[in-house]
Amino acid sequence: MLSRVADAIYWMSRYVERAENLARFADVTLNMMLDLPSGTPEQWRPLISATGDDDKFFERYGEPTRDNVIQFLTFDREYSNSILSCLHAARENARSVREAIGSEMWEHLNQFYMSVRNAATDPDALESPNDFFQHVKMSSHLFTGITITTMSQGEGWHFARLGRLLERADKTSRILDVKYFTLLPSLQDVGSPMDDLQWSSVLRSVSGFEMYRKRHHGITPKRVVGFLVLDRKFPRAIIHCIDHANQSLHAISGSPEGTFWNPAEKRLGLLRSELAYAEIDEILSSGLHEFLDSFQSRLNSVGEAIFQTYIAMRPEVDKNDDDAAMGVRLWPTHR
Repeated sequence: MLSRVADAIYWMSRYVERAENLARFADVTLNMMLDLPSGTPEQWRPLISATGDDDKFFERYGEPTRDNVIQFLTFDREYSNSILSCLHAARENARSVREAIGSEMWEHLNQFYMSVRNAATDPDALESPNDFFQHVKMSSHLFTGITITTMSQGEGWHFARLGRLLERADKTSRILDVKYFTLLPSLQDVGSPMDDLQWSSVLRSVSGFEMYRKRHHGITPKRVVGFLVLDRKFPRAIIHCIDHANQSLHAISGSPEGTFWNPAEKRLGLLRSELAYAEIDEILSSGLHEFLDSFQSRLNSVGEAIFQTYIAMRPEVDKNDDDAAMGVRLWPTHR
């Protein structure tokens, strides 16, 4: 597969997943605000913190009000990670590789982007914001379903799954980090009905509330963190995403699982191994924020290694060099 095709499919999938997660975060916050007691400060600042783009927001908008945050995350053309910008980038990536994806994928993604673009110029589009965000989530689900059911499960399919799962793991870690580190206004709220409401909102933001309740009777921080980090059966849990991303990465190179032929496989394999042997008590005792911050940095390192291994323009490594002697095989740009 040409490296430019792999890159376009990988980022097409990541951008659609990113748009869906932004819609999830905003939609759950809207619903949570309806349940909070009268006079409770609005919880819109954490959504900006979850993106990691606080400086960009405050430079342009100032106060993190409901309208400002929704506009920034949804329709801001100058913000590269808004829903509109993500779908534009996904559409452009898909357009550049239409020969490598199914016509149904392209048609749906094109319609998806056009509907959001039209909404951006409609002053009444966010009269019912929950309806709009539901449309974004369902359209993303449909795109994923079309990809799974119409695309041959070769290298392109695995690059799409790899991008989707790495993005999903990152966003699950960010929403969990924001809740645990910044959301509660005071220590007195820990264990209170407000605390339960906020932990429930975290579960709902990843569509995990019902699945969590099937496993656990009560909502406690320890159980929620364990579910979202270490549950291998829940599709949006961090370890589930990393496990299946690792499978796709090995399917692309053809290397057996448990070995590595390139830096990307090595870094993702090490991250997967640490998650596999992690225990929730150890994570909490050493600091959840520190754990998640390290995880996000290492996930970014995996993404960089994927780029350097499969996308960057460079010749194949000589078999006699030091990396080859260590058992690392770097693929050429075109395979």
